[in-house]
Amino acid sequence: MFLATQAQTKMTDIEASNLKKQVKALASTTKTISSDFVQYKHLDFLDNAIETSGKLAFKAPNLVKWEYTKPFKYAVFFKNNMLYINDEGKKSNIDIGSSKMFSQLNTLIVSNINGDMFDESKFMIHYFKTSKDRLVHFSPKDENFAKYIKTFHITFDEKGDVIEVKMIEPSDDYTRIVFNNKVLNQPIDEAVFIN
Repeated sequence: MFLATQAQTKMTDIEASNLKKQVKALASTTKTISSDFVQYKHLDFLDNAIETSGKLAFKAPNLVKWEYTKPFKYAVFFKNNMLYINDEGKKSNIDIGSSKMFSQLNTLIVSNINGDMFDESKFMIHYFKTSKDRLVHFSPKDENFAKYIKTFHITFDEKGDVIEVKMIEPSDDYTRIVFNNKVLNQPIDEAVFIN
């Protein structure tokens, strides 16, 4: 069986600069995001990735909710410096201000949505392109953060919108999240972000 793979080439400095401007411009006009997602968790000792799916909701400036719906119900959301978890009705919360890892994770998610992820003081960044998408590799410079995430890859479409995120752990296990049915700037009820 023949598998087609898209050739990946390095972007020029001008192409990388244009991508950053495009992503920032799109983010500056984005007030809400609703999207379905499929998450693939690849573990070295398993033959097949663990597949889950759900919905992402974002409301500016920094409300983010990940809701898993299949094969189980699980929701996490960031609000007022807290991480709220609802695990099939069992609720808990974590003060992310007191947890450096969760604080960095929240900053990373909101930065992605706000188009502020191109911070060269925090990441080593490499830019690539394929025939239809652009791919950016981020490697954290913070040693504590790098204990959890070795690198993450963000794939952008031709409009500068994020269509896929891949987070690679130091063990080379990884989580890949593919977004689809994304809708921007439609009203989202505040009740979505209540635990």
